[in-house]
Amino acid sequence: MAVLPVRLFGDPVLRTAADPVTSFDERLARVVDDLTDTVRHADGAGLAAPQIGISSRVFVYDCGGRSGHLVNPEWEPIGTETTRIDEGCLSIPGVSQPTERWARVAARGVDLHGEPVAFEAEGILARAIQHETDHVDGVLFLQRLSQDRRRDAMAAIRASDWFGSAAISGGVVYDQLADAMAVN
Repeated sequence: MAVLPVRLFGDPVLRTAADPVTSFDERLARVVDDLTDTVRHADGAGLAAPQIGISSRVFVYDCGGRSGHLVNPEWEPIGTETTRIDEGCLSIPGVSQPTERWARVAARGVDLHGEPVAFEAEGILARAIQHETDHVDGVLFLQRLSQDRRRDAMAAIRASDWFGSAAISGGVVYDQLADAMAVN
């Protein structure tokens, strides 16, 4: 178990769909433990494996009075209600924007032993399920923003102390921000 560095915007692992988990072994248990330690250290609501540089479809959550993990996660909305509140990301420090998400979701996947997991979530947990599933799909919350809000967020990123620093995957930074934010 360890607190690991969180990959920052500009790291290609954040824009690449993660691989499905097929081995439910000690390595997966270690990833879940490391994600849990890291998200708690950062006081976050959730954290996905790509955010620590691991291309696996797994994330942890610690919000809304519940904590746990989902491997090979999927979700679907319950009802038609949406919410639009400020959303941020540990991989994009200091940037938050109102982001529309479904108010309630049904989440499913498996646990680290390969056993089925299914539950309903609302509020911050529903938002975390959607946000972290986006991460394992290679999608950042910035892609969910209107063009004007995305432009504001990108300006804040470019003005931040961390953007373009060696902290981003040893200095790997996208040269073309527009290309980096293209929606698949």
